Amino acid sequence: MTLDAIGLEVMAHAFSGLAEEMGAVLVASALSPNVRERRDSSAAVFGADGEMIAQAAHIPVHLGAMPEAVTAVRELGPEPGDTFVLNDPYTGGTHLPDITMVHAVEVDGAVGAYTVVRAHHSDVGGSRPGSMPPHSTEIFQEGLVIPPVRWTVRGVVQRDVLQLLLANVRTPDMRRGDLAAQLAACERGATRYRELVTRHGREFVEGAVRDLLDYAERRTRAAIGARIRPGRYTAVDWLEGDGVTDREIAIRVAVDVADDGLVVDFAGTSNATGGNVNCPLSVTRSAVLFVLRCLVDEDIPTNGGMHRAVSVRAPAGSLVNAPWPRAVAAGNVETSQRITDTLFLALGQAADVQAQGQGTMNNVVLGGDGWTYYETLGGGQGASPAGPGPSGVHVGMSNTRNTPVEVFELEHPLRVVTYARRASSGGAGKHRGGDGVIRAYRALAEVQVSVISERRRRAPQGSAGGRPGAPGRNTLNGKPLGGRVEVTMRLGDVLRIETPGGGGWGTP
Repeated sequence: MTLDAIGLEVMAHAFSGLAEEMGAVLVASALSPNVRERRDSSAAVFGADGEMIAQAAHIPVHLGAMPEAVTAVRELGPEPGDTFVLNDPYTGGTHLPDITMVHAVEVDGAVGAYTVVRAHHSDVGGSRPGSMPPHSTEIFQEGLVIPPVRWTVRGVVQRDVLQLLLANVRTPDMRRGDLAAQLAACERGATRYRELVTRHGREFVEGAVRDLLDYAERRTRAAIGARIRPGRYTAVDWLEGDGVTDREIAIRVAVDVADDGLVVDFAGTSNATGGNVNCPLSVTRSAVLFVLRCLVDEDIPTNGGMHRAVSVRAPAGSLVNAPWPRAVAAGNVETSQRITDTLFLALGQAADVQAQGQGTMNNVVLGGDGWTYYETLGGGQGASPAGPGPSGVHVGMSNTRNTPVEVFELEHPLRVVTYARRASSGGAGKHRGGDGVIRAYRALAEVQVSVISERRRRAPQGSAGGRPGAPGRNTLNGKPLGGRVEVTMRLGDVLRIETPGGGGWGTP
């Protein structure tokens, strides 16, 4: 039986609601501010064949890279009810702080689906508190590498795996709590999936999944043909160094647009670097999928059917398909942003797209005796033909909230002395780009600081005659810092982060 339009809508919301509930359970159960307050986490449900059925409206860089994690687990032959954990960027992960749980949902004695939760943990070991060293040169400096391993067998947590992980982190109690929250979220999703099967029957649910995937594919291909002129479109953009040198690094892309799909080719992109801006292929794919999602209708379900409409070619050994064991900490958070910027530059020749946003996540990692903390900062979104860009928002591959000042100050030995909109940092235009933010921290004790940021030299570009946004700026006690920083704050020191504004759209 094939679902009609009403049936498609009902089942699409049933599956997406399942994923949203998984995310709500995770946030309500987590210990760390990073998950509890910032919601740096994502949830999705996959079919038994590994295709995404539905995702929650969470973090693009998490969600687009999840299929590789499910594929890695499926290759190990999971038993019904098993849960796997992983963070290896070269085997289904993104970067090491993002720990993923994949639960094999038992339906009638077999694996009927997979529920997946990915969360950024504020420490997984490595050379620096927070596991985001700005200058790492190999993955082993960035934390404990976890290939796909069984976390539970028949519902029982494998204590030896848990003990191994907790023995390699600076904040074991918080990690234990967040991992327990992830498992609870996966199990809630499994319960809800089985309830759908009980209510409608397994044959109906599996048929609904097939229909939804095919529907999303048809709608996506039709939207590409209607909204993007066929042809080949190229662009290049640059990263401001790799943490080892300040040499700028090229990302080149050619997008071939046909009536019913996209081929995205990164030939000519720089080779993998000595620093940590390298991307595993999963992260590169996630950036491409995000751009596609921005170009098609909002009511198209985001699932594996949409993924079928795009093909990604990334040369092995390049920045966007890095070889093991290259460092990748900044590839997930910064290079993914620049990939989206480059794709929008290319597709701006064929369709109406927004100007460049801040193009960075402004990663701030703080740590001291017995604690670690991580946050990303919003900035200016690019303006578009529809209107001005919003200010102080997360742009591109990030979609987190901020940690409230009250929570931050209660749990850490710092004070937020400034948190404000960075006035007039958005680019001028017929529609003005959004403004960045200013966030300044005063140390109340000795604090280890790592900052990974971009767009400190190259400004976000405007579109259709719009002006660039203002580049970002990092300072310590008023003295300029680079985009990638390792420093120690002493009592009374003030770290100030000014995030970039978005580009304007149209001639001012």
